[in-house]
Amino acid sequence: MYLAEKTRYDKMRYNRCGASGLKLPAVSLGLWHNFGSNGNFENMREMCRTAFDNGITHFDLANNYGPVPGAAEENFGRILKKDLGTYRDELVISTKAGYDMWPGPYGNWGSRKYLVASLDQSLGRMGLEYVDIYYHHRPDPETPLEETAGALDSIVRSGKALYVGISNYDKEQTMAIAALFRKMGTPFIINQRRYSLFDRGIERDGLKDYGAKNGIGIITFCPLAQGLLTDRYLNGIPEDSRIRTDGRFLKETALQEETLRKVRALGEMAKERGQTLAQMALAWILRDGDITSVLIGASKASQILDNVGMLSGLGFDAAERERIERILE
Repeated sequence: MYLAEKTRYDKMRYNRCGASGLKLPAVSLGLWHNFGSNGNFENMREMCRTAFDNGITHFDLANNYGPVPGAAEENFGRILKKDLGTYRDELVISTKAGYDMWPGPYGNWGSRKYLVASLDQSLGRMGLEYVDIYYHHRPDPETPLEETAGALDSIVRSGKALYVGISNYDKEQTMAIAALFRKMGTPFIINQRRYSLFDRGIERDGLKDYGAKNGIGIITFCPLAQGLLTDRYLNGIPEDSRIRTDGRFLKETALQEETLRKVRALGEMAKERGQTLAQMALAWILRDGDITSVLIGASKASQILDNVGMLSGLGFDAAERERIERILE
């Protein structure tokens, strides 16, 4: 029987999520990759136990995470039953709906019918009565925003989710749905967006500053640019790498010499800071105190331990910040 480490909360940092009462760990675990039907279940268990033993209380899923769609939720449900379920009240479990999930006109986007049905399916796969955060996974260009917001509001009032969030909404879209949530009194607390040293879109569109000033938490995904911000590809492409095993998200064409030059320079700086490149890249995201949590992915438990290790080196002085900007020019 699994017993969590008694010291699990000693080193993790917890940040308030926007203006809500909920705190999220500075590092959260995403089940986007490596938790599907093609993964090793015992490895999944080890990763989740390692995460929780080191203070990662937040586990992030979506209805379509796999392969096949739904498989990550099913596997996480098995992990809850075998290991983590005893600690349910110490966990923040989130899931999402918004991408193609089942055939026909009702299995995609942001209608009330889809969002309600999808959450019911997600709860069934995980064996849960509620999730802590339920996200709309992407903006729907055709469904009225009022319908999507109203569906999320009614889901919270039904008791099937405690809070709601959005994902992949830019600043203007966030402002629009936030106004609707304010009118309804919906506990809207977070936006999930891509962000890394190589992808600074939330700075350019103003979302990073807007969230900090308006009590909206931001959790970031792909903080290591699908593995580019590690030392994994500096000496060729490993046979077990994501490029070789799953070319959907990181392609060989991404390994341009100019990109690798920047990675090498960032790696040298990380060494000077006493960090791995991955640790420095994660710490950089949290540098200003306006990002609630960094969402990591992992293929093995040791990667989680390495990522959590960045908590001992979160600060960047002015010279280090300037150096990073020069490298990225």
